[in-house]
Amino acid sequence: MTTASQRIVILGGGFGGLYTALRLSQFPWQGNQPEIVLVDKNDRFLFSPLLYELITGELQSWEIAPPFEELLSQTGIRFYQAKVTGIQVEEQYVELENRPALAYDYLAIALGGQTPLNNIPGVQDYAIPFRTLPHAYHLLEKLRILEQSDLDKIRIAIIGGGYSGVELACKLADRLGERGRIRIVERGEKLLKTATDFNRQAAEKALEERKVWVDLETSVESVGADSLELLYKGQIDLLPVEIVLWTVGTQVCDLIRHLPLPHNERGQLMTQPTLQVVDYPHLFALGDAALCQDVTGQELQATAQVAIQQADYCAWNLWASLCDRPLLPFRYQSLGEMLALGVETATLNGLGIKLDGSLGYVARRLAYLYRLPTLQHQLAVGVNWLTQPLLNVLSQSKNS
Repeated sequence: MTTASQRIVILGGGFGGLYTALRLSQFPWQGNQPEIVLVDKNDRFLFSPLLYELITGELQSWEIAPPFEELLSQTGIRFYQAKVTGIQVEEQYVELENRPALAYDYLAIALGGQTPLNNIPGVQDYAIPFRTLPHAYHLLEKLRILEQSDLDKIRIAIIGGGYSGVELACKLADRLGERGRIRIVERGEKLLKTATDFNRQAAEKALEERKVWVDLETSVESVGADSLELLYKGQIDLLPVEIVLWTVGTQVCDLIRHLPLPHNERGQLMTQPTLQVVDYPHLFALGDAALCQDVTGQELQATAQVAIQQADYCAWNLWASLCDRPLLPFRYQSLGEMLALGVETATLNGLGIKLDGSLGYVARRLAYLYRLPTLQHQLAVGVNWLTQPLLNVLSQSKNS
């Protein structure tokens, strides 16, 4: 039975944290419902798979980054906008910047990762990562300035040939058209090394159609204010460039690394299949903060799809811990993968379905609409997506 004094604190408002909190608020509680507190340093949730659409103006910020207060307004969940500065594991409280400490009975750690920028000279000073709303705004401002300049060509290098790098390249190529000179730099022998053959082939075709250069087996030696130094087969080339986008790698934040808890060699927290931290049954960890593997032992990439599924199990197991019910081991079900490959074109490959082009675009939109965090936000965005084409037609006819 739950008691009024019990508190569940969830650190991080990404897919793992927010969706755990929302699912927890929907369970039938025996006795008094515990206090559920969500903590994030930002005031908005970010549906990161749709961040690329900001670059082309296909979507607006409010659609992919709704405020936490709006999402949680009818849930009973308390939201603290604060930076987590420490976790006292034995004393069971969280230290927050400019806020009193927050005691907990159960803690879910879903703080996410960060893009490493300090391994190569110049990256931290001159490259732009692309994983947050401020990163997107930074890129949009640079694009605006460059598009208004008298430059004949706008040269952009995207470091990393994974999903993020390929999606960015296609979106930027469509935005800039003939004026753009887009280049992907990848250390490996091929792009999208974990993708299905169908998606990889569709991506390669999309990049070729958009005249995006692809440098494979090439590494970055340094980044300058207007140049990029590349190493290919022992030879160093210095290329002029206006923008360098850095999409390579994810690392655990320092706060997680320094906790007195079991970690792997990458600094991720070691967890049981129930998502409980090893030897600490009142601590749960998911997303980038933890080693992602399910009950079968398969190691998983820390994607949005994985985090959303982990959130369902994490919420159940928190509820079960308080209500004397059995905990469930996390079992991942792959639902396939999707790629945005330019304006109004995408691929979808999963559950026996293979789509690309405009059909893939529609399917991807619908899949992500279903995955938006609350029904109210789904309805608001869905209505906007349905009415926007009609409003555009009316606006064009009025101006003509």
